[in-house]
Amino acid sequence: MNLAKEKPFKSNGAKNQELSKIFYSIAEFLEMDKVPFKPQAYEKAAVAIETLEENIENIYKKGGLKVLEEIPGVGKSIAEKIAEYLKTGKIKYYEEFRKKLPIDIEEITKVEGLGARKAKVLYEKLRIKNLAELERAARLGKIRNITGFGEKTEKNILEGVAFVKRSKGRFLLGYILPQAREVYKKLEGLKEVEKIDMVGSLRRMKETIGDVDFLIISENPEPVMDFFVTLPGVIKIWAKGKTKASVRVGMGFDPVKKISNGVNMDVRVVPRKSYGAALQYFTGSKEHNIHLRKIAIEKGLKLNEYGLFSSKGAAPAGGQGPASGGRGAKMISGENEKDIYKILGLAWIPPELRENQGEIEAALRRVRQTHRRQAQDKPSGLPKIIGYNDIKGDLHCHSNWTRAQNSIGEIAEAAIKMGYGYIGISDHTKFLRIEAGLDEKQLLKQREEIRNLNTKYQILNTKFRILHGCEANILADGSIDIKDEALAKLDYVIAGAHSQFKMPRGQMTARIIRAIENPNVDIISHPTGRLLQKRNEYQIDFDKILRAAKLNGTILEIDAFPDRLDLNDINIRKAKKAGVKMVINTDAHNINHLRYMELGIAQARRGWAEKNDVINTRPVEKLMEFFK
Repeated sequence: MNLAKEKPFKSNGAKNQELSKIFYSIAEFLEMDKVPFKPQAYEKAAVAIETLEENIENIYKKGGLKVLEEIPGVGKSIAEKIAEYLKTGKIKYYEEFRKKLPIDIEEITKVEGLGARKAKVLYEKLRIKNLAELERAARLGKIRNITGFGEKTEKNILEGVAFVKRSKGRFLLGYILPQAREVYKKLEGLKEVEKIDMVGSLRRMKETIGDVDFLIISENPEPVMDFFVTLPGVIKIWAKGKTKASVRVGMGFDPVKKISNGVNMDVRVVPRKSYGAALQYFTGSKEHNIHLRKIAIEKGLKLNEYGLFSSKGAAPAGGQGPASGGRGAKMISGENEKDIYKILGLAWIPPELRENQGEIEAALRRVRQTHRRQAQDKPSGLPKIIGYNDIKGDLHCHSNWTRAQNSIGEIAEAAIKMGYGYIGISDHTKFLRIEAGLDEKQLLKQREEIRNLNTKYQILNTKFRILHGCEANILADGSIDIKDEALAKLDYVIAGAHSQFKMPRGQMTARIIRAIENPNVDIISHPTGRLLQKRNEYQIDFDKILRAAKLNGTILEIDAFPDRLDLNDINIRKAKKAGVKMVINTDAHNINHLRYMELGIAQARRGWAEKNDVINTRPVEKLMEFFK
């Protein structure tokens, strides 16, 4: 699988990210001042710009202000501010906020429980401007005495700060992948590049990424190195040699810290005869590789990034001798990655599984079964994990009936372009006022619109179908915020917890189980409530949740949104083992979010999920059987 070639993610340029960050901050500043409506307008513009597939500089060059105003959520005033930034690198309106409240609003609001208004209070009372000052004040016990905070809040702030600090230096997979693919395509286009792959944690599709690594075959590597270190966006060259180079690539300018953010990228050129071994080695994980090397040693072989060798006369790792196999060592294999696994007596292991979590033992068992002619439809070894093209539709999409950006019709057309057979509209319900959640009467009206659109598709003789659901709220006692009579009229019901995340473990578990036991609830959204780099999972007994889900036929969601990826891979594997079905959804609030499906599929693959474990791999007729 070549991730760079096969996936739909595109890079939209650093300016998009810079502008979206500024507009998010403006929304926070406006929220601090309790300005009505405007915060939502700037947040919508931020989301729209962040998810554009085209560089906003190119859009502006093509058509000026008029074309900018065609971006969903961008009106005349915001379009003028975009143009101002593209021309001058500043937005006066934003700078005025910064002078009045010189705080790093993005950094502080990363701490769970600290919104814009609380950040303003902390600045006014204690002059706290950034994360370091926030931590210092909390450790000195200065926050607990401020009205509206208290000792418990102060403790939560310290926990939140520690969580944010642990996440520094890593990037969310969904945000780094487009940038990495842009660099990949530029390198791939060089005539000197015979073959190229992304390796490391990107190839394994980890939730967060520390750096980006490329592996290349080239007979003439020096022009490749020269090109790589002079790529647009390179802000620092760490090293440059004949076959290896390391740079820092800008991820946008931070207007608060006045510095360029960036990610480290490495490129390494290896000979063709060693490419498969290098691909395996640099993909990792470290623990997976250590286990493979032990197997090689047991077979009298030596495995490293140069190849697989007979161990006769072999020097220690990093030693001397032909092709770094050691003096007298004979190279057995190296050009093809699959051959490395085969010679070691293993089935080839997909990169997403390479975490030394039993995949090597499973690969050994599968080979043995095959040799003994005992293979079954579902062998006890490696699973046939879900494919990137197996999904038939997305059931968790938000529309402009609430505070998302696109109409139901626009979402449907985007889904058709993706080759889906159905799309599910699942807007928030009334408890979530910040999202303008729908009540029972509004859900009925929305059903009429969906019915009319489905009639249109029938007339056009297409089998595409829009399903009507909702994302209802699980209240503190486990009840649902929409009446059962209204829920029963929907095609399916998603329910999720959107508040009170710090309940004790037993109480939170009971809360989720009560929702699972509601006969109208079909799916539990983002079941553990985590936000990557911002919030830990809430405390639940996941085994009890699984037992309740299995007993009631309730489906658990794998939320593909980049900062959720919830369930995580470990819990996906537990759900699979328990026989609990899952659904991969994007939680899209914008049609460009639909592309996040790839991330959810990768997460499912990392959790060993097979096609049959995921309900939206089925056509709509089969899918609906789960909601009866």
